[in-house]
Amino acid sequence: MRVIGTAGHVDHGKSTLIAALTGVHPDRLKEEREREMTIDLGFGWLTLPNGQEVGIVDVPGHRDFIENMLAGVSGLDAVLLIIAADEGVMPQTREHLAIIDLLQVKTGIVVITKIDMVEDNDWIDLVETDIRAALAGTVMEKAPFARVSAKTGAGLDALTRSLSQMLENTTPRLDLARPRLPIDRVFSIAGFGTVTTGTLLDGHFSVGDEVEILPSARKGRVRGLQTHKKKEETAIPGSRVAVNISGVAVEEIARGEVIATPGHYQPTRRIDARFRLLKDISAPLKHATEVKVFAGTSETIANLRILGADMLNQGEEGWIQLELRDPLVVVRGDRYILRRPSPSETLGGGQVVDPHPSKRHKRFDAEVLNGLEALSKGTPAEVLFQAAIAHGAGLVKDVLAKARLESESAQEALAACVETGWLIPLEGANLPLSPENLVIPATQYVSVKETVLSALSAYHATFPLRRGMPREELKSRLKLMPRLFNALVAHFAAGGELVEGPKWVNLPTHVVKFSVFQQPKVDALLKLFAASPYAPPSVKDCQHEVGDEIYAVMLDVGDLVQVSPEVVFRKSDYDAMVAKTRAFIAAKGQASAAEIRDLFGTSRKYALALMEHLDAIGVTVRDGDFRKLKVVSGKG
Repeated sequence: MRVIGTAGHVDHGKSTLIAALTGVHPDRLKEEREREMTIDLGFGWLTLPNGQEVGIVDVPGHRDFIENMLAGVSGLDAVLLIIAADEGVMPQTREHLAIIDLLQVKTGIVVITKIDMVEDNDWIDLVETDIRAALAGTVMEKAPFARVSAKTGAGLDALTRSLSQMLENTTPRLDLARPRLPIDRVFSIAGFGTVTTGTLLDGHFSVGDEVEILPSARKGRVRGLQTHKKKEETAIPGSRVAVNISGVAVEEIARGEVIATPGHYQPTRRIDARFRLLKDISAPLKHATEVKVFAGTSETIANLRILGADMLNQGEEGWIQLELRDPLVVVRGDRYILRRPSPSETLGGGQVVDPHPSKRHKRFDAEVLNGLEALSKGTPAEVLFQAAIAHGAGLVKDVLAKARLESESAQEALAACVETGWLIPLEGANLPLSPENLVIPATQYVSVKETVLSALSAYHATFPLRRGMPREELKSRLKLMPRLFNALVAHFAAGGELVEGPKWVNLPTHVVKFSVFQQPKVDALLKLFAASPYAPPSVKDCQHEVGDEIYAVMLDVGDLVQVSPEVVFRKSDYDAMVAKTRAFIAAKGQASAAEIRDLFGTSRKYALALMEHLDAIGVTVRDGDFRKLKVVSGKG
């Protein structure tokens, strides 16, 4: 399945030629037929001599409708540049050719029409020579020529044979399993509801698929599919498709929006791109100029930020960042066109390099410019690494989607990035990684690690008596999602960079050490516990003796174990009591609080606090006035 488009000056016979080739005139509007001038996009199809079906998008040639033309030339496999024999190259011929060149539609045929209007073949030869001069340096420089008359039919068979041969050598569209259909037409059919049309890219649609309309995020379902008026169960990439959508009203969709499967694409309000300014525009292009952006079938206003320069002169290339008024759906590698809003003028265009830059770039930052260069020209591994840097730590599938590499290249690039240490897996030990695994660029990993270690070092200096920094406080400082934070901390801990606990994180070198003024108080308190291990000082007594902070540290480092709001034991005494209690109950089968009291020669207050604590931590279970050992997984 292939899609071709027309291009050329007004009244050079584009629509008439398509009608002659297909048997159906592409002009749909009453006003178009009355004025005999194409105003909006028209559509048709034909079957070539080799049996291949081709969809055709016919575009208006008048300068007043150039923006309608731009909505029709995205996603083309080839173009028919149509030039009338009696007029030759005209202003819109040149503008359309410039747009084709900017969009890099590399396959095409130059069709000289209306040869019946010229009696002298030498004149047509002169026209062809003039055309070849205009094509020099463009993607159509080596395009074949065809001379035809839609009125008499002369040359039409040769044109279709040439078109057939040309498309046979065109690489098929890839199915990347993430379909998107830029909408170029929306209408309603009685009994069916909302219908949209466009050229399907990057994946296939099937009847019954759930879809979303972007950027509005409205959800719907594919009720039916047609290609060239024939019903299909599945539409393939590169085909002209009519999609009947249920769940979305016709007035809720417009040209320029994109139909996609949910979760694969995110609209953007900022784009990094390579840009080429046309040679024959009226003036240099300055930084902060307001421009119109055309991508796919959509258009919006944007503020143009030139990176690395204050302006671009005619014919120059450079890096730009576009800040969009309305969100667009684009991916890395998409082509786009910029026009000046007033006075209207096509400025140039180029290729999207990063559809989701994380921030507004510093305009003269060498690191930014080098990163964009690598992202546009690097090896698959370099492209993936730069995409990962732009995306930041995330799921493998999201980083690969941002890099927009073919499946096989993507997996090879992923393996290369991991093996060279450019990407660090935070989950998954072996290649190939799962699409759901977390990965992080090495540059970000080092940066986060430095931030973490610095934060912990500062925390220990400020709070030397605390075992570590609360995990939640560290997570809040880093501003990371819980899954990423936990994976990073676990990775740092596995590498010996830090020690993690259930509620705290500390440096391996950090040791809680009391000062020469604090240690005597600690020693004095521990002597009180040693003197009466089973009827020790209360929590309040401890806090009175050493202060709240030192008491909290003694709990934190494990010198003391608090079993109730009032009762606390020295750790060694606590361990002995738990072991002795377990042995006592194991021997007798059960024990009362009074028996535990007598076992340790203490009061009911301490015995009951201990038993309730053991209930709470799952050592014992209460059965009336007695405690039994809790059975876990069939074991006592």
